[in-house]
Amino acid sequence: MFSIERTTLTEYLITQRRQYPDATGEFNALILQVAQACKAISRAVAHGALADVLGTLESRNVQGETQKKLDVLADEIFLRATHWGGELAGMLSEENEAPIPLPEGHGRGKYLLAFDPLDGSSNIDVNVTVGSIFSILRAPMPGVDASAVDFLQAGSRQVAAGYAIYGPSTMLVLSVGHGVAGFTFDPIIGEFFLTHPRIRVPEATREFAINASNSRFWEAPVKRYVEECMAGRSGPRGKDFNMRWVASLVAETHRILMRGGVFLYPRDRKDPAIPGRLRLLYEANPIGFLIEQAGGRASTGVRPMLDVQPEALHQRIGFVFGSREEVERIERYHNEPLLGGDHHDLPLFNSRSLFLAT
Repeated sequence: MFSIERTTLTEYLITQRRQYPDATGEFNALILQVAQACKAISRAVAHGALADVLGTLESRNVQGETQKKLDVLADEIFLRATHWGGELAGMLSEENEAPIPLPEGHGRGKYLLAFDPLDGSSNIDVNVTVGSIFSILRAPMPGVDASAVDFLQAGSRQVAAGYAIYGPSTMLVLSVGHGVAGFTFDPIIGEFFLTHPRIRVPEATREFAINASNSRFWEAPVKRYVEECMAGRSGPRGKDFNMRWVASLVAETHRILMRGGVFLYPRDRKDPAIPGRLRLLYEANPIGFLIEQAGGRASTGVRPMLDVQPEALHQRIGFVFGSREEVERIERYHNEPLLGGDHHDLPLFNSRSLFLAT
């Protein structure tokens, strides 16, 4: 009864569309299909063990990661919700090595959809927040099946990006290039309603998120940043910081959008052959787009994330994002020559940091 006077997602998209008199409605239709997929995934997550969707399968995805039942189910839900409308020329998922073939007999549109159907799925069996992430690009050749190369576009070329977070309430957080808006799902009415119309990331913060168990593998600039934060009020920062880590990119992003903070998942020495842990096309780029649209900063550690030219569909990358002041400080540390000790690290940690391999 509290939702009836609020703006629905459909109404919001129509308002946005009015800025483009020549718009055909395909863009709005695609976003509403994605929202429909998120509703179905939310329902599956909420039912959990009651619907027998928890647990692990014997299969692995293209990343070599063991798949959860909900990983596969969420991937199928995204496919079913979006492949039939004729708005897409191609789809790319974390769970599939190549672009997903669109069914015969359906039209081909002018957009590409890249998505992580269930981010943070390692948390699902312990009932911790998970989510879905998506990115929408323009197809270079509308009306025909997209090739793998067509998806290799810099994040700055995204026309929309967003995520759904499946927590105490389900929210869809979306940008169509004019700021960031948050919509809360009303499961009784079955609609997303606008509840957070103009989300902004605070410029300063006293909170950071990083997996401290990897500290022995960090680059020197990351070590410096974390140590300064941990030193608190008596250290060079002159203030106390709190540290957070959820192991769910969506949950980390949502917290930062709501109250500020900085997130670090940098490249490290744990496996030097891997240039980071997060995937560029359907994790770092869409989250980076949202953060930048909300006034924050998204970076590889040395340069803007959205400027990176992708080289592979499932390319991994180091990722730092959040409150602008903190991200700019981390970038500055990576671009400064190494001072002081740790000389054994100089080949890796001088002004030509490993972050430059992006």
